[in-house]
This record gives sequence, structure tokens and C-alpha cells, in this order.
Amino acid sequence: MTTGSVSPRRADTRRNHELILAAAARSLAQSGAVSFNAIAKQAGVGVGTVYRHFPTPEGLILAVYDREVTHLVEVVPQLLAEHDPASAFRLWVTDHLAHYMMTKRGLATALSASRSELPSSAYERMLGALTTLLEANAAAGTIRQDLTPETVLGGLGGLFFLHPDGDWHTQAAGLTDLLWRGMST
Repeated sequence: MTTGSVSPRRADTRRNHELILAAAARSLAQSGAVSFNAIAKQAGVGVGTVYRHFPTPEGLILAVYDREVTHLVEVVPQLLAEHDPASAFRLWVTDHLAHYMMTKRGLATALSASRSELPSSAYERMLGALTTLLEANAAAGTIRQDLTPETVLGGLGGLFFLHPDGDWHTQAAGLTDLLWRGMST
């Protein structure tokens, strides 16, 4: 019997699923390639386990994408609960959105090779998360009232060009500081 949102899957199955997704996200961020053998090795599972969870590369890619977008959306309330709105915005961009953008670049490469498409709902979900952060900052008086989430997200497009082997965190912080100056009251 299960209660609440607990998955009926066994704990080791859920753990393996998450290990595979995390390894695939790292692999996609680094190379944009999906190698079930390399992902299995990184995740510490057998390649058959990867195939049982994700029979096709497209399924794995889309699951990684959904995982990354879900994390971006779900982390916002936690950040706002633990930090002031300005700090929550900065942490969301530098620690979460920057990582997502590097992964997305790899996802785009892998998806174009497989001729699949990313779900269009992801953009709307990200705009919703960003709207929450902007509204909290507007209420705190730290940013201009006339900003739209589309404009701010467009300004953050430079995160797409970060490379995981470089000093991406410092670069993300610099881009955030630049954008913040334009957003501030």
C-alpha cells in the first residue's frame, strides 16, 4: 500500500532511476552525447538497467529535460523561504538556471541528432518560476515594476553559452550582476 506521493516502485529502482538521470544530465552537459554504456558506468548500474528504465535514447533525453525543468520550478519556493528575494533570484540563476542551460545545450544537440523535439510546456513552466521570483522582488522593492519574465529570461540567454569545463559559475554570477543592475530600482 502506498500513501501520498510515494512511488510504488521499490527504493532501489527509484534510486537507480535518479542515478541514471543525473549521470545522463552530466553527460549531456559535457558532450551532448547519449551513450548508454557511459551513463551506466557513471551511474554505477548495469547497461541493462539503463535500457529497462529508458528503452530509447529519446526517452532518456526527454526524461532528463523534464527532470531539469521540474527542478527549476520546484526549487523557487525553497529559495524564497530560505533567502531574501534578491538572493533567491541570484541563487536561482547562478546555481540552478545556469546548470540547466548547459544541460539544455547538450539536450538540443542530442535531440537534433535523434530528430525529437522538446516539450513546449517547459518554457511556460520556467516563465512561471521566474514570475514568482520577479513578483517577490517587486514586492520587496528591489527591482523595477515594469519587468516581464520574457524580457528577463531573454537577458539570461547568455547562460546558454556557458561551458561546464570552464569557470561557468563565475561567468553566471557576472551575467547575473550585469542583468541585476538593469533590473534594480
